[in-house]
Amino acid sequence: MLIEHDSVVLSRDLPAYSLKCGDAGTIVLVHPPGGYEVEFAALDGEPIAVTSLAKKEVRATARREVAHARDTTPN
Repeated sequence: MLIEHDSVVLSRDLPAYSLKCGDAGTIVLVHPPGGYEVEFAALDGEPIAVTSLAKKEVRATARREVAHARDTTPN
């Protein structure tokens, strides 16, 4: 079960926020009975988005996963 402050990985693209499947975020609120409020931020700490997501739209980070950097500036 995921809880507040857990790191999660996005399971689908969110074009409205320039986020892609595989981007990492942090749970800031758990919605009962399911779903999460997740914050996505740039590596410098600047917030990109805070959005509500269903359980199926995120997953827990896995052991030995590595972060990947990319620019989120809209085209």
